Amino acid sequence: MFTGIVQAACVVRRVDERPGLRSFGIALTPALARDLAIGASVAIDGVCLTVTGQQGDVALFDVMQQTLQVTTLGAVQPGQRVNVERSARYGDEIGGHVVSGHIDAAVPVVDVAASENNREVTYRAPAALLPYILPRGFIALNGCSLTVAAVDRAAATFKVCFIPETLRATTHGDKGAGDRVNLELDRQTQAIVDTVRAYLADADHLAAVAAPG
Repeated sequence: MFTGIVQAACVVRRVDERPGLRSFGIALTPALARDLAIGASVAIDGVCLTVTGQQGDVALFDVMQQTLQVTTLGAVQPGQRVNVERSARYGDEIGGHVVSGHIDAAVPVVDVAASENNREVTYRAPAALLPYILPRGFIALNGCSLTVAAVDRAAATFKVCFIPETLRATTHGDKGAGDRVNLELDRQTQAIVDTVRAYLADADHLAAVAAPG
């Protein structure tokens, strides 16, 4: 489990290609590398990965084919920065929202509107995910817990506003139109929407059955 509060934007030092697998070496900050154990879970651009090794401050991760297909990790190259968060521990402050590290889709940036102290970014989402994306609701993008500013269901887009601190601490300031980011829905919102949908479907079915023929 993660909180969606990115702890550092770290540089990918190496990428090793193997059949159906990519292995990453990511240079962590000393604080993130401290007491890191083999088998620990770390969110890399929002994707929950398992530590497979460590060489000093460089942590090693293997990414399987299914994850490469669903996320942006298949396109990550050496020298690129990625958002990093170690898994939450009991008693940690939950400054964002509960994030699982299980990505729903890699979505494109379609527009960036930047001003002196703000950055409003528009993303396009698959139609199947739009019912779970609500104005002022939570969403995780590249592992960062964010608030949805607006949703345009006709255009299948949603907007997020970034403050300077988020742009400083994460890679979101590096993203422009055409770039993709990893999207994870808020699971609580998803459960509520699915429950309401199921209830309404059952109610419609019962009404149809009870209607005189």
